[in-house]
Order: sequence, then structure tokens, then C-alpha cells
Amino acid sequence: MISVSINVSKIDKAHLYEGKNGKILNLVLWETPDSEYGYAYRVNQGVSKEARLAGVKGPILGNAKVFGQAAAAAKPDSEEAF
Repeated sequence: MISVSINVSKIDKAHLYEGKNGKILNLVLWETPDSEYGYAYRVNQGVSKEARLAGVKGPILGNAKVFGQAAAAAKPDSEEAF
């Protein structure tokens, strides 16, 4: 399980788009394994390919943590020995 927390007030509405079932917000998760707060990912808002090519970066919206079996599997072998 991965738990994601985002600050919705930071969403850039210019990069939302209309899908078949409503407004779409793309999120991108970047691995941050050395986070001092235990977060495994940083969450950014995704932007279109055209915007990326123009140098636009989506805002950082929050973080994500891995829980359960996935978290145990992600630990280095050296930690499991203790």
C-alpha cells in the first residue's frame, strides 16, 4: 500500500484537463529514499509534454509513504539482519 498526501491548494488548475469522466489531475511520484521523514516519494503535479518541453515544471504537491509488505520488501538486506 502507498499512502499519498497532497496539498490541494497548490494544484495548478492550468494543467488540469477534461477527460471522458471529468477533470483530470496527473500526478508524478519521484523516489526519495533518503527522506528524513520516512517518505518514499515526492508528489509533483504532471504537466503536458508541450509544457515540459517549454521548461514548465509541475508544483510539488506532497509526499507518499509505502506501508505493509511493500515497505518491508524495500528495506536493505543489512537492516533485516538486525
